[in-house]
Amino acid sequence: MVDPSEVADRISLVRDEIIRAGGVGVQLVAVTKSFPRDAIAAAVRGGCDAVGENYAQELLAKVEEGLPPVDIHFIGGLQSNKVKSIAPHVALWQSVDSMSVIHEIAKRAPGARVLLQVNTTGELTKGGIAPHDVASFFDVAVQVGLVVEGLMTIGPTATGVSERERSFTTLRRMVDEMGLSACSMGMSDDFVQAVECGSTMVRVGSRLFGQRLI
Repeated sequence: MVDPSEVADRISLVRDEIIRAGGVGVQLVAVTKSFPRDAIAAAVRGGCDAVGENYAQELLAKVEEGLPPVDIHFIGGLQSNKVKSIAPHVALWQSVDSMSVIHEIAKRAPGARVLLQVNTTGELTKGGIAPHDVASFFDVAVQVGLVVEGLMTIGPTATGVSERERSFTTLRRMVDEMGLSACSMGMSDDFVQAVECGSTMVRVGSRLFGQRLI
């Protein structure tokens, strides 16, 4: 069971850390993968701006159980064959990193809001578009009618301050150069530094709900 009052306290603490890091108007996305529907309800009650889900089947199962009014962000690796089933439920697609997914979202959810995921670390284990290819992906997304609000990245596996700073400042610079508004970076372990580097949206799970159930 998820304790709503405990989640609310943790949300308040995270928001305080965001403010101390210089964040103004930073959106807090509660990452609810592997947690029950109760976690989404607790996040909404606690004042999170949105919830983030990583897996299509899990999202659909929670939708069937019934969800409170909240924007759902899809933040996990996305296959084009999963887009149709979840399209009616997704307010923002945060992990767009392939041409096939771009075309499928445009087909199933015309005018959808998306973020392009950028691999700012060079790690082969991470998804995302190579920085030098982002402009071409952006052009295609706009041509097919998607609303590209910004960019998203996952910080480096390495925990060193310099590696994180390099990754986050790279994305922030790209967002600025492209004239975009959303810069989604920072998770439970590194959101403070991401905010210091200019993040406008952080994706936080374990800091709000504890260790994952699976």
